Amino acid sequence: QVQLVESGGGLVQPGGSLRLSCAASRSIFNIQTMAWYRQAPGKQRELVAAISSGGSTNYAGSVKGRFTISRDNLKNTVFLQMNSLKPEDTAVYYCNAYHLRDFWGQGTQVTVSS
Repeated sequence: QVQLVESGGGLVQPGGSLRLSCAASRSIFNIQTMAWYRQAPGKQRELVAAISSGGSTNYAGSVKGRFTISRDNLKNTVFLQMNSLKPEDTAVYYCNAYHLRDFWGQGTQVTVSS
């Protein structure tokens, strides 16, 4: 069992940056995959970025080159650095941990608007 708490969301202008954090209630050292998903109004939840226990990463095509996922196993935290934000990045962002099954955080709102 693992509880996940996201933070760092907010309102930002187009072209701006935000850094999301996901704090886990236990060690993430052996958690197979940590990921960020997002869900915009009226749309399905989609994978944004994922990082394996070995450090391999993959990104949605729409965020590649702008977003960076990282994990700090000592602090049990996963980060999502988001740069060059666009209005279409507006969504609720969810942290996900996959270890035998999926665990989800409560989500944090990111709004990109002028």
